[in-house]
Amino acid sequence: MTYQFTVSPDFSPDHLSGWYIFNTWLQKQTGEGIHLEMYNSFQDQGAAIQNDGVDLIYANPFDAAMLVRDKGFCPLTKPVGVADEALIAVSADSAIYDVADLSLGTKIAMTDDPDVRMMGMMLLEPGDLSANNTQIVHCNAYILVAKQLLQGHADVGVFLAEAYDDLSGMIKSKLRVLVRSEISVIHHALMVGPKLAHRKEELQALLVAMAADDKGRDVLKNLGFQAWATVDHEDMEFMIDLMDALAV
Repeated sequence: MTYQFTVSPDFSPDHLSGWYIFNTWLQKQTGEGIHLEMYNSFQDQGAAIQNDGVDLIYANPFDAAMLVRDKGFCPLTKPVGVADEALIAVSADSAIYDVADLSLGTKIAMTDDPDVRMMGMMLLEPGDLSANNTQIVHCNAYILVAKQLLQGHADVGVFLAEAYDDLSGMIKSKLRVLVRSEISVIHHALMVGPKLAHRKEELQALLVAMAADDKGRDVLKNLGFQAWATVDHEDMEFMIDLMDALAV
């Protein structure tokens, strides 16, 4: 049997090869056939999940509630020292230096990344902005959010902070950060579906032990991670409840 593995589409393109390396490592460690399928959009990935076409996923926090409560997924691990944060940036030559200075009708460039969209709109609240009084410029990737700012097609951009930090120095020199979230407890997680649930404890042990040997550390480095830490059900439920509270 071949299990289906996927990664939230908001991962950094710099780490694309790292996920394939990780998948190969995972197959060797478990002796299972695991196919890595990358989706270009959250909509395509969501359709695969709804059709029970995903057995293992590095999931964004917004999808966690659906995966746990509707699809029977269990959390395995999260990357150590990595939290999901959002930031608002403008072009370096923008006249805006504070979110409160933004006006109704502001053009906001953002991706379909659901948790980042939510956090981004929270960061824009001091400007009395919402989805109802702004213009959303939809982008398929964070590099395209930056492009919209640099070309003057958007007034502000909403970024996953990690994705912004991974932009080239040249691009970041032409942008300016207005505000960055500091929530600290929202994170992506590696999660396992019902078909692989019988190997949950074994998978957790393998993942947590990765940083203990040279090969494992090299695989982690390709993902941009230092190590994995276990996520239990209570931890995941706390994050889900927090996401629900923030969305209100």
